[in-house]
Amino acid sequence: MNLNTVVRHLVDTFDATTTVEHEGDTFFYYAPDGRPDIARTMPFATIITGDDTDTVSRLDSPGAFRLNIGLTKATYVSLLGPAPTRRDDRGVLDTGVDYAARDVLLPHPFYASQYWVCVVEPSEATLRRVHDLLVEAHGFAVRRHENRAARASG
Repeated sequence: MNLNTVVRHLVDTFDATTTVEHEGDTFFYYAPDGRPDIARTMPFATIITGDDTDTVSRLDSPGAFRLNIGLTKATYVSLLGPAPTRRDDRGVLDTGVDYAARDVLLPHPFYASQYWVCVVEPSEATLRRVHDLLVEAHGFAVRRHENRAARASG
């Protein structure tokens, strides 16, 4: 499965999803008005396409990418156990997994402590398997947006 297929899948599947691209990476936001407040809002998913920020997933080959998904604590723990907290000298979370493994659901190498997971080069079958995780991540983004809007309106 290639990067453009995954991007199109997320945009077409999840209501009010807006993308922001930066240096080849794609950030997916819930933004009903099409204008995400990137200064105050976390994306619900991201796709990283290179080794600019880290090399642990070995994204230096043509077409390589990593799909990252933000989960709730309960879902993360049910899938992978307690979130890791120990880091190596590069800031990579010590989980004992090979962060360069392809087509496998993994804790995120840097953000697992904040309940993020990732898949390097997901296949179509794996994208189907993580669909419910993406549904949850999008739903959580919707709730955060609605809560922010309710607070702003008083």
